[in-house]
Parts: sequence; C-alpha cells; structure tokens
Amino acid sequence: MKKLLFQFDTDFYPSVFDTVVAYDGGADHVIGHGGLTPDKVGALVDGTIFTRAPKDKKNTAIFIGGSDLIAGQELLEAVKKKFFGGFRVSVMLDSNGSNTTAAAGVAKLAASGKIAGKRAVVLAGTGPVGQRAAVMLAKEGAQVSITSRQMARAEKACENMKQRFGVDLSPIEAPDNDARGKAIAEAQIVFAAGAAGVELLEARHWQDNPSIELIADANATPPLGIGGTDMMDRGAERNGKIVWGAIGFGTLKLALHRACIAKLFESNDQILDAEEIFEIAKTMA
Repeated sequence: MKKLLFQFDTDFYPSVFDTVVAYDGGADHVIGHGGLTPDKVGALVDGTIFTRAPKDKKNTAIFIGGSDLIAGQELLEAVKKKFFGGFRVSVMLDSNGSNTTAAAGVAKLAASGKIAGKRAVVLAGTGPVGQRAAVMLAKEGAQVSITSRQMARAEKACENMKQRFGVDLSPIEAPDNDARGKAIAEAQIVFAAGAAGVELLEARHWQDNPSIELIADANATPPLGIGGTDMMDRGAERNGKIVWGAIGFGTLKLALHRACIAKLFESNDQILDAEEIFEIAKTMA
C-alpha cells in the first residue's frame, strides 16, 4: 500500500523544500495543498481518515508547513479537532522548518556541553526558529531570555510560549548589535535565530566574553548572524567557545526531518510537534 503524505501549507504555494524532504523521508506520493486556513481544512482531513481500513491508516499522514508558525499551530489544532476514536492519522508540524531546525541546533548544543542551570540568550527570538529554540533550551533546564528590536514583540512571544509550553522566558529589547552584545554579557549559551543575511553580533561582542561556552547560529546566508563564526562549524572551538554553524548542524536538521517523515508511517496516532521532534533529535545527535 502506498504511503501518502498530504502537505497542508499555510502559504499559497506549498514548500518545495518540504516536498523534496518528504520524498526522501519515505513518502511514495506527496499531495500538496496551499493557502490553507482552519476553516478550509475539514474536508481534506475527512478524506485522510475515512478512506482506509484501521490497519492501513498508518499509510496516510499529514505534514503542516508554511512560513507562519502561529498559522501552522492553528491549522494543527483544526486538524486534531477532526479526529475521533481510531479515525485519525499521524501529523507533523514544522512551519518554516522551525521545529526541526531548532531541535537540531539545541540537540547539538546539548551534546557539546551542559544546558541545565545555564543562562541562554536566543537572539532574534521572536521568529519561528527562535521561539522553538527558546522553548527547547528552557525544557532542558536553562534560564532563557529572548531578544527583539521591540520589547512588545519579545513580551508577546514569551507570553505565547508560556501559554503553549508552560515555560518561563525573559524578554530583552535589543535594537542593535551593541545592545545584543550587552544582552549576552553574562550568558553561557547563545543561539542566533535571525533572518537570513542579518548580522546580530560582531566578533568583538563575544570573542573575549569569558562566560560564553556554547554558540549556535542558524543563519547560513552571509553575513552570518554571529560574526567571527563559520556556517560550516561543527562543534569547532573558537576563542574557547564551542560553535555550531547553520550548515554544521544543518546535516542533522535534514536527517531529523527525514526521520520524522518516516516515523509518521509507523502508526496513525502520532502528533509530532516541538517536544516530540526534539526528543527524536536528541537520540540522533
């Protein structure tokens, strides 16, 4: 029986990246639907849950993607509401690659040093990857702050993550590189999650900081998020700190994404969101 993955995307055009990885993860056919909102998804979900016998439902799965994490979360909730009893299929949420990217980066940091009890700062932490990385670091026992150019955005993101995951995060307003340099002054862990091609720190902001132990930068487009690092860094030691670049942990991100797709077809009752994807990442790191 063919393994069918239905790609529910909140953007108008379903992600090509997600489609390719879905095939590499073991799907026989990927059927993409774009521009989806909670009110449009009901009939599509019905089509996935009413068509195959109970023992065969594991061969149908749903992947939720798109550039908007909040929209993706809302779509996931709408999908779950359609399930009842054994009438369900497995679902994965990875809007903008947020779960797999954050999970890979934090898993590599956790494999490189101690997270629990440390102070962590997620730079540009209000975006999809930053939010998920902050949650995962907090779940590992770190005291986590997120920065944003606007305090209101940082506060809102912290509030959202408290409601969704039950974690306490601290907001920091940091409108420029110097402000972000001050934000990491007493941190042991720094995770940069800014937009592509946006430098968040210069080398001088971190190289001589004696408290910093672990660094990860999710930006692979020059200029990098953290100056003085390399996108290819794979646990490289720089100025006494262990550094992971975007390509350095990107290998795990892709492997994790593929592994999660494959896992969807093991049973019909799985929901792979941040927590579940991070647990898988830690076993792979």
